[in-house]
Amino acid sequence: MHLHVIKRDSCPGWKKALLYVGAVLAALVLGGILLLALGVDPLKYYGRMFTMGMVGNKIAYRVFENYLKVFVPLAITSVALSLAFKMRFWNIGGEGQFILGAVAAAWVAFLTGGVMPQGVALLLMCLAAMVASGLYGLVVAALKVKFGTNETLLTLMLNYVALYFLMYLGETKASWNILLDPKSARPVFASFGKMVSFPGIKFGKFSLNICVILTFVVGILVFIYLKYTKHGYEIAVVGDSVGTAHYAGMKVNTIVLRTVFLSACLIGLAAAFKVGTAGILSTAITDDVGWTGVIVAWLAQLNTIGIFLVSALISVLHYGSTAAATTFSAVDSSFANMLQGVILFTVLAADFLIRFRVVIDKKGEK
Repeated sequence: MHLHVIKRDSCPGWKKALLYVGAVLAALVLGGILLLALGVDPLKYYGRMFTMGMVGNKIAYRVFENYLKVFVPLAITSVALSLAFKMRFWNIGGEGQFILGAVAAAWVAFLTGGVMPQGVALLLMCLAAMVASGLYGLVVAALKVKFGTNETLLTLMLNYVALYFLMYLGETKASWNILLDPKSARPVFASFGKMVSFPGIKFGKFSLNICVILTFVVGILVFIYLKYTKHGYEIAVVGDSVGTAHYAGMKVNTIVLRTVFLSACLIGLAAAFKVGTAGILSTAITDDVGWTGVIVAWLAQLNTIGIFLVSALISVLHYGSTAAATTFSAVDSSFANMLQGVILFTVLAADFLIRFRVVIDKKGEK
C-alpha cells in the first residue's frame, strides 16, 4: 500500500470553511480532553472563557472595555506583520518594534503632557512611536537589500536588544530618565495617565476608547492599500516572485524598504495606542503581541478581514482564560496559550487538506 500526496487544482469555498471550522472545533475537543484530565467540566470552562465572565456580571461593560484593550494592539500588530509577510519578508521583530514604539510614545507623553493640548500630545506620541519603530524595522530591511542578511534571525535578535534596553530604562535612576517616578526610592516607571491619555466615547456606563475606532480605520486603509493601489500590487508581485518583479521593471529594493518601514510604523502605532491607554510603561507592555501577531496573521492567511476576526477570537481566548482561571483554580490563564498552539496546528492541517489530497494506492501502483 502506498500513499500519494497530490496537489488539488481547486477547493470549493464551502469546503474550506468547513475544514477551518472543523479544525477549531477539533482543537477545542483536544483542550476539553485536557480539562477532563484536570477534573474540570469543559462545557462550564469554555462557557466561562468565551463569555469572559460577563454573564451575570454587574460590571460586564468594564470587562468588555478591558477586552478591547487586548484586541486593539493585537489586531494592528497582526495587520502590520501581514504587510511584510505578503512580500515574503519574515518580520519576526514585532516585539522589539513594539517596545521601541512604546518607549518613544511614553517619552513624548512626559515631555508634552500638560504642556500642549491633549490632541496635539497624542498625535506627537503616535508619530514618535511610528518613527522609532519604523526606523528599527528599516535597519533590518536595509541590511537585507544591501548585504542579503537573514531578516528572520536579525529581527528575532533585535527583539531582545529592545527588551534589554527597556529593562535598562526601568532600572536606571538618572536625571535624564524621565520615564521613572522621581518620588520613588526604587526605580519604578511613572504614570502619565492624568496628563495625557486617549479619550473614550460614552454610551451610558460603557466607554468606547477612540483607539478602537482608529484600529478599524487602519484596517480599512490597509485593505484598500493592498487591494487597490499600485504599492499593494507591487507587494503581491514581489511576494510571488522577485524575478518577475525585476522583469517588470519594479524597484524591488525600494519596495522592500518602503513596505518594511510601513509594517514597523503600524506596530509603533499599536504601541502608542497601548501605552497611551495604559498611561504607564512597563517591561510587560507588549503582552506578547509581537509573537501572537505572527500566529494571527498566518491563521488568517494574511487576509486583513480575517486578521480582525482571528484577533477577536485570540483576544477572547486570552482574556477569557484569565476570567475562567478565577473560577477554575485547577487551570491557570496559560491554558489559552496551549489552546492557541493547538488551534494553529489543526488549522495548518486543514490548510494542508485544502491544498493537497491524499490518495491510497492499495496495489502499490502509481
